[in-house]
Amino acid sequence: QVQLVESGGGLVQAGGSLRLACAASGSIASINNMGWYRQAPGKQRELVATITNGGTTNYADSVKGRFTIFRDNAKNTVYLQMNSLKPEDTAVYLCNADARSMWSYRYLAVWGQGTLVTVSS
Repeated sequence: QVQLVESGGGLVQAGGSLRLACAASGSIASINNMGWYRQAPGKQRELVATITNGGTTNYADSVKGRFTIFRDNAKNTVYLQMNSLKPEDTAVYLCNADARSMWSYRYLAVWGQGTLVTVSS
């Protein structure tokens, strides 16, 4: 079993910054892609950013130039540095990883519980 735990959410004023972290734990054999998604009240979940285990990144157009995703493979942790935050960035941010446990040959999509980010105007 692989678990993801997010941290770093909170309340910030518009224009401010936050850094989210997501640590994977458990019987980890390997992790491929990791990413961040978000879901605002009354809206569908949307992709924010992803990163491969080789470091290739992908961003939603709405966050390009403001958010940076990076990972520490030795710590099985992915981060999301969020700068120039806007009220429309308010959402629950969820971490995702394609992970394989030591007891399986298959990669499964694992989700964290989410961390709330609130940006005030």
